[in-house]
Amino acid sequence: MENEKTVKLAQKGSKDAFVRLIKENEKSMYRVAKSFFKREVDCADVLQETILKAFNSINSLNEPRYFKTWLIRILINECNKMMRTKSKIVLFNEVVVQETMKDSYDSIEIHDAIHSLEEDIRTIIVLYYFEDQPIKDIAELLEIPEGTVKSRLNRARSKLLKLLQNENERSIRNEEQ
Repeated sequence: MENEKTVKLAQKGSKDAFVRLIKENEKSMYRVAKSFFKREVDCADVLQETILKAFNSINSLNEPRYFKTWLIRILINECNKMMRTKSKIVLFNEVVVQETMKDSYDSIEIHDAIHSLEEDIRTIIVLYYFEDQPIKDIAELLEIPEGTVKSRLNRARSKLLKLLQNENERSIRNEEQ
């Protein structure tokens, strides 16, 4: 595969190859980061840390075909690390930054509904539906059993359905008034 060749080039020190790999995975990384953080500045920080860590440790990747999984695992670890750090900090002034990357994750209702979910099920929704990760890979990434992924996915679907139905009912009531 072409991607495996690019990974091997990056492991041999090719900065251009590494940049190509990051560009190929940029949207996926952003969506996962966005599932953890609402603020763009937090997403940017965690992505920067992830890229730096991946660049410095790319030689530790044994199977080039699993580059994306490896990269997302680093990202999730960095997100968790940043969340632990941020939970100790009280923010007095929230700065709202306009989103710069728009794609299918852009629907406001879906975006808001997903962000209202608990972190554990929100991450699974993003990985499964927006990153097309199979349940087995999600279980490996999050280091939880496949059965847990399935039950959280089911719980997330139910909650999203209720949230979106409630939003739809509110919209209809508002239009009737």
